[in-house]
Formats: sequence, structure tokens, C-alpha cells
Amino acid sequence: MHPLDLTQWRHEHVFDHGNRAGERNTWRVVALTSAMMAIEIAAGWLFNSMALLADGWHMSTHAVALGVSGMAYVLARRLAHDARFAFGTWKIEVLAAFASAVFLAVVALYVAVESAARLFRPLPIDYEQALLVATLGLAVNLLCAWLLRDHHHHPHSGDDASHDPLHAHGDRHHVDLNLRSAYLHVVADALTSILAIAALLGGRLAGWNWLDPVMGIVGATVIAAWAYALIRDSSKVLLDREMDHPVVERVRRLIEGDGEATISDLHVWRVGRTQYACIVSLVAHTPKTPDEYRERLRHCPELGHVSIEVNPCPRCRKQP
Repeated sequence: MHPLDLTQWRHEHVFDHGNRAGERNTWRVVALTSAMMAIEIAAGWLFNSMALLADGWHMSTHAVALGVSGMAYVLARRLAHDARFAFGTWKIEVLAAFASAVFLAVVALYVAVESAARLFRPLPIDYEQALLVATLGLAVNLLCAWLLRDHHHHPHSGDDASHDPLHAHGDRHHVDLNLRSAYLHVVADALTSILAIAALLGGRLAGWNWLDPVMGIVGATVIAAWAYALIRDSSKVLLDREMDHPVVERVRRLIEGDGEATISDLHVWRVGRTQYACIVSLVAHTPKTPDEYRERLRHCPELGHVSIEVNPCPRCRKQP
């Protein structure tokens, strides 16, 4: 397929079948975490464990956000051929990722406030039962991570470096942000479960009752950092802030490389997981047809749609 053939590209990339494996496993994770959520919240209140309660409340938003992610896949697929979406429905998934990140941020704030309050107003904790529930919660989180493991692409640090576990490997520009948000909720849940277990063990074995709310604050801080990273990356796509992507420099190099033409206006934005649209206005000493300049961009397979405007250099026009 010619990389700039928009009709064929829309069929294969915008009107694709989505991440069907990721979608199926997302719904499986929703079912698992919804059940565990109810258990952990009830146990946290019953056994007075702030760390366990924090894990349960975070798992509740995890279930809601995963449900949003699953519905985004469904809507993107069902509306794929709706002509009202000029560049397809992929950004429905990105919007779901943004909403999911907001859920994370709100829960992080709630957990931090509640944990700080428990530092000054500690309550007795039933460590035996709380440990049992926290361990069960961790097992569910690990199972959820296993379900999503083969379908999540890890972005690397790049120019927006982050230390969250989702910036460890791969190409951050080609990531499925919707599935990334689901995976991030799973990882965050696993973290809060581990912190809850550590806090409960410290309280049971060493009498460190203060460790429970402290671990709640630590977990809230880490979750907030991950939420910020996801908000940053998803909002970047939604706001079309893509002019720092490497493809922009490749376009400039391919058009201006021979020194005959100069780009006067350039716009590049993402319209799919790995696809970009591009509008180029250029000034040339010896103007060629738009198709000739478009041919140069065959070396940029990321470009799914290219519009080129060619203008003659005013200084090079012959005087009458």
C-alpha cells in the first residue's frame, strides 16, 4: 500500500478492529476487580486499616476506569465508519485514557487526606484479617497484570522522561494509551496492595501503628505521579501537541534537503496509534508538483494523510 493513500489507510488504520485482545482482557479484569473492590472496602472499614481501605477505594476507581476503557474500545469500533469523525474514532480511546487518569488523581487525593487524618486519629486494626484480605487483593492484581501483559506496549522515557513502570521499554509514540491506562490501574493497585501488606506486617510484628497511614500517603503520592504522567501523555494527543515528534524533523529534512524548497508552514498531528496527518506549505525556487514533494515523504510511513501547498519564491520570479 502507498503510505499516503488516504482511502486505503483509513480502512486499515482508522477503521481497524481495535485492540480486540486487549478489549477482551480489559472486561475480564473489570469483573475480577469489581469483586475484589467490594471485599477490600468492606474489610478496610471493618478492620480499621487505612492502607487496606486505600487499596479498596483505589480498586473501585480502577474498576470504573477499566469499564470506561472497555466502553471506549466498543464505541471506537462501532462508530469507526461514521463519516462525522474526520480522522476516525481512535481519539475516543485517548479520551477514555484521560478520564481514567483523572480518576486516579482524585483517588490519590482522597487517600492522602484520609491517611493524614488517621495519623492524628489512629484506630485499632485487626491485623490478621486485614492481612488475609490484602494478600488476596495482591493476588487478584497480579492476575490482572498477567491478563494484560501480552497486549500492553511500554513506552520509553524519551523527551518526556518518567519513572513510572510504563516508561520502561518500547516506543512511547506508538503506545495504546487506552490500554496503558488500564495497565497503569493494575500496576497502581498492585503497589497499594504491597504497601498495605507491608504496613500491616509492620504494625503486627513491631507495633508500628503509624506505618499504616504513612503507607497510605506513600501510595497516594506514587499514584498521583502516575496519574500526572498519563494526563500529560493523553492530553498531548487530544490537544495535538505533536510538533516535537521526530517525524516533524524528518519531514523538514526530506522536503528541504536539496536546498531547493523551504517549508513556510508545517502542521503535524496524530490521528491513530501510529499514524499522523501532515499539512505542508512550502516555497520553492523551481516549483515542482505537489505529488513530486509528496513522493519524497514516502520515507515517512507514519504519515497517513499529507496535504501540500507549493508556492513559487517571490524573489525568483522574472521581472517584466
